[in-house]
Amino acid sequence: MSILIFGGSGFIGRRLVPLLVARGEEIVSFDINPATANYERFGRQVRVLRGDVSQFDAVMAAMVAAKPARVVNLAYYLGSEHPPHTAFRLNILGMDNCFEAARLLGVSRVVFASSLAVSGEQKHYGERPATEDDFRHGHVQYAMHKIFNEWQAQDYREKYGMEITALRPANVTGPDKIVGSLDHVRCITLPARGESVSFPYKDAMRCPIHVDDIAEVFARVVMTDKPKHAVYNSGGTAVSLGEIAEIVKGCLPDAKITFEHEAGGRENSGNYLIDNRRLVEEFGVQYRPYSERVLEIINEVRREVGLPLAGAR
Repeated sequence: MSILIFGGSGFIGRRLVPLLVARGEEIVSFDINPATANYERFGRQVRVLRGDVSQFDAVMAAMVAAKPARVVNLAYYLGSEHPPHTAFRLNILGMDNCFEAARLLGVSRVVFASSLAVSGEQKHYGERPATEDDFRHGHVQYAMHKIFNEWQAQDYREKYGMEITALRPANVTGPDKIVGSLDHVRCITLPARGESVSFPYKDAMRCPIHVDDIAEVFARVVMTDKPKHAVYNSGGTAVSLGEIAEIVKGCLPDAKITFEHEAGGRENSGNYLIDNRRLVEEFGVQYRPYSERVLEIINEVRREVGLPLAGAR
C-alpha cells in the first residue's frame, strides 16, 4: 500500500517514515526541503518528491504520482510569530489542498496534525484534563489555524464521506527540535551540551511527548481504516520546567539551569492536563516514563558533541 506523507522530511515525518516502512508500506515523502532526511537506505520503498504544499498543482501532481491509499499531512508552521499571509498559505491553504486533492483522486483516508494549542490555556479547564469534546479556547495564530483545520476536516467528512482524522500532539520533544515550543527541549539539550540556560518561571507547565511516541501514534492511526473518532488527543506528561530541571540534574549534577521567578507561570500555561483515553483505549498506546526519555535525549546530544554519556542517579 502506498502512503503519501506531506512534510515527510520534517521533525515527526523522518521518524514516521521508517515506522511505516517497517510495516511493509511504500512511502512517498513530499517536502519543500527533502534534504533534511536521508531515505536512501530504504531503496525503492521510499520515493522522495520536492514540492510546496501551498501550491495546489504541486499537491495534485504528487497525489497522481503516488497513487496513495492513505495520506498524512505533517506540513505546517509551528508557532504564531509568522507573517499572517505566509502562515495562512501553509497552515490553511496547504491543508485544504491536501483534503481537496485527496477528494478529487478518491483517497478517502487522511490523517493530519492538529495540536493541543486548540485548547488554549489550562485555566479554562481548572484542574481537570481537557477532552477532545471540550470547547476550543485557542486564540493565537497557530491555534486558530488548527481549529479551522479541524472544522474543514469535519466539513469534508460530512459532505463527501471522507475518513479524515485529526491528531492533537502535545509538546513534542526530541534532541533535534528547533522550532515551536522549545523551553521544555532547551531545558534538556543545552545542559547536555554543557551550556547554561535560564527561564522566566520555574512553575511554567508543559505536557511533553517524545517525538518517537507521537510518530508511533500517527503510524497506528493512519493504518486504521475507520477509527472510532475524528479527533484524538495525544496526551503526554504534565510537568513544570522546574521538575524537568530536577530530572536533568539527576542525570547531570553540574547542569546550570536557573529561573528568574519561582511562581507566576502556571496560571498562564497552555493546556497541560490532557485526557487521551480515546487513543489509549482504541490503539493501545503506552509511553515510556518521561525521565527515561530525558536521559535518552541528554545522551543523544552528548554523543553528537563528543561528551561522556550521563546516567540516571
